[in-house]
Amino acid sequence: MITPALHIVLVEPEIPPNTGSIARLCGATDTVLDLVHPLGFSIDDRHLKRAGLDYWPQVSIRQWPNLDAFLQEQDERNLFFLTTKVDRPYTAARFQPGAMLVFGKETKGLPEDILSLYSDRSFTIPMSNPHIRSLNLAMSAGIVLYEALRQISP
Repeated sequence: MITPALHIVLVEPEIPPNTGSIARLCGATDTVLDLVHPLGFSIDDRHLKRAGLDYWPQVSIRQWPNLDAFLQEQDERNLFFLTTKVDRPYTAARFQPGAMLVFGKETKGLPEDILSLYSDRSFTIPMSNPHIRSLNLAMSAGIVLYEALRQISP
């Protein structure tokens, strides 16, 4: 089996349909889905499976007990943190094979200490309307993933 070139990392996701949609996206693009616990739902959740039921066998899923365990095993040059709390657009990132697109939980995003520690590796999806807090997690993952795929495609 060929090792997928990219990863989407969901840190403590809370909304099953978002994770299901992202799993489908990962299956369609041969992207690894990394799930960092605790999850706000069971992997067996019917809403999660409804969003990607037919595709679960096609998705490479790795699970991590917590964010520290995940980070300890990674080369930080591969980490790209997505947040609404910075101004640097995701299009400024230079993605390479092995890139890990890290997204926080829907209600709080990524922890402040992680964003501070990795400030040089943190990016955002710019939005024009200041009254909109953020985009849906699945939509955000798709936007950034396809930019990364565009950059690494021959």
